[in-house]
Amino acid sequence: MFASKEDHKTAELISNSSNIIGKGTVVQGSVETFGNVRIEGKIIGDVKTKSKVALGQSSFVEGSILAQNAEIEGRLDGNIETTEVLILKPTAVVNGDIYTNKLIVETGAVFNGGCKMGITSKEIKIETMNSNGQSTKSLSTEGAQAV
Repeated sequence: MFASKEDHKTAELISNSSNIIGKGTVVQGSVETFGNVRIEGKIIGDVKTKSKVALGQSSFVEGSILAQNAEIEGRLDGNIETTEVLILKPTAVVNGDIYTNKLIVETGAVFNGGCKMGITSKEIKIETMNSNGQSTKSLSTEGAQAV
């Protein structure tokens, strides 16, 4: 739980934020956020969020994904772990293992790898940074709802 009501409000505000990596954008390195992430470009590295990851049709991720929920329309070369629901849309191509609580595979989706369902929900830990760029304590959004 949260240490105070202020921490709870901060976590809710952070988890309601949205991040977009646009078409034509290439990111080399890991992406960590409390809020939703929509990827239309390319990421070479891992993606971690306490909310939802959405990979658009033009997206390509070479690395692992850890999220509360995910919707894949593009290509993922790596493992994906969701604590709640993973949706593979008709244009999705996943080359890697899937770990999820619930899986929805739409007709046309391609999946090459192992799959483990009904995993126990684990806490996704993301460290926050202070104004000096130094790592601080991990902020938990347990109890906060993502949109």
